[in-house]
Amino acid sequence: MSAQEMLDVYTAQKVRIGSVSRQQAHAEGLWHQTFQCWVVDKHADPGNPGLLFQLRAEDKDTFPGKLDISCAGHLLAGETPEDGIRELEEELGIKAEFRDLRYCGMVAQESYISPAIIDREFNQVYLYESGLPLEKYFFQTSEISGLFFIGLAEYKALLNGECDYVEARDGVRHDRGLDRVYRSVERFGLEDFTPNSEAYYKLLFEAFGK
Repeated sequence: MSAQEMLDVYTAQKVRIGSVSRQQAHAEGLWHQTFQCWVVDKHADPGNPGLLFQLRAEDKDTFPGKLDISCAGHLLAGETPEDGIRELEEELGIKAEFRDLRYCGMVAQESYISPAIIDREFNQVYLYESGLPLEKYFFQTSEISGLFFIGLAEYKALLNGECDYVEARDGVRHDRGLDRVYRSVERFGLEDFTPNSEAYYKLLFEAFGK
């Protein structure tokens, strides 16, 4: 996204106070809204669904090369969470209707990424069940280096310190030099994932009844 895109900003009590550029919102640590959607593999074991993680490109300004939420983006000035569904198509090539999403809830998170970037977000979190195999995802290679399905139970065990790594059920990577996508099943440690708050994980796992 362009640094000059305008975002609505809020007090910590979620009272709107105006609109500023994305760059200013991050520089001043102003609260703003994001749309976040976890893609769930509906063909996986219902007792241990697969979560889709995107591998952030190495040149991203925040958390480069880390595994992140399936799909996420800032809500622009005047937008509602319903407008955020565009991110599914822009980032992953998924055409979905808002009614197909399941709302998990909203969680506030603060990240002190660097002295110049203080990210304070009201995250609107959703789930979307997909039956697509990974080779059918047309992901945004300028922003994403790969996609991986990881079991919910394994991810939770990693977060709880019950294991040192998790092995992806399936994965693809994009080679920028060759401009091709290839299969790559890998294992990841906790340091390979973007961090989230305890409140965020609680919201996510409760959505699955875990």
